[in-house]
Amino acid sequence: MTMDVHVRDLRYFVTVAEELHFTRAAERLYVSQPALSKQVRALERQLGVTLFRRDPAGVSLTAAGDALLPHARRVLDAWQEGAAAVAAARAAERSTLVVGMSTSPGRGGLLPAVRSRFTAAYPEAVLRLRQVSWEDPTAGLADGEADVAFVWLPLPDPERYEWTVVAEETRLLALPDGHPLAARPGIRFTDLLDEPFLALPRSAGVLRDHWLALDARGGREPRVGAEVAGTEETYEALVAGLGVCLVAAGNAPLISLGGVVTRPVQGLAPSRYALAWRRQDAGRPLVRGYARACREATGGEGRASGDRAGGPTPR
Repeated sequence: MTMDVHVRDLRYFVTVAEELHFTRAAERLYVSQPALSKQVRALERQLGVTLFRRDPAGVSLTAAGDALLPHARRVLDAWQEGAAAVAAARAAERSTLVVGMSTSPGRGGLLPAVRSRFTAAYPEAVLRLRQVSWEDPTAGLADGEADVAFVWLPLPDPERYEWTVVAEETRLLALPDGHPLAARPGIRFTDLLDEPFLALPRSAGVLRDHWLALDARGGREPRVGAEVAGTEETYEALVAGLGVCLVAAGNAPLISLGGVVTRPVQGLAPSRYALAWRRQDAGRPLVRGYARACREATGGEGRASGDRAGGPTPR
């Protein structure tokens, strides 16, 4: 006896067994009576037994049908429970928003301000924060690990994303406190062209280029003293004298610890920090809601993915 029976066929069997009338059962199932009869006969052939006696007096269960009925009901009940569990899991996924970031946004309590506005509008939603290495300049958006993300512009493949600018900040130079340039109150970027720089991993693409300020080098290739993929690595590389690096003003406190100082730099465009999301997800209510909360918290305005201006620094 084959056991590859469809749940649909069991549902048809149980409904006929409850009604003991093919026409009424077909009406309950929203199928035609001939189609229902055909499926029941196919089930009987598959099981190798007759499930119903059909005679002028009506329809009744055979011994085989009577034996199958409680088991079929249990299978249907279990399937309903499984389907409900899947639906609950799907609903939970849809009510969870993952927020990616490579460093904590900080900036005057930005995250709490956005969270309070978002949860007021979506009290049942769950927010999850996901820390992502600087190797991924999209902070989890590209591989789907995050639904929205705080990122530095420009983004790779910008046509895939939309964003709202959170902050525009000057870029500072971070360097060891014993470096000769540390004694200056301000530094021209042209004075840094021969300095070794700390660089993002090559996987960061255009963000690595902007981190190195390629657009301000007049075509000269940068000297890369080391690659760094996190705040701690950056601090350790600075203290070790492996190079200098650019840092957004809002993130300067993260590395301005013992042995490291920051100085203003002349000749660089400011950095732009943004909340971004995949263009294909722009219609999702939670994505729209978080973006709206972010704009309300910062007074920012939405930007289309084609807006590629501005300089980034991933610190």
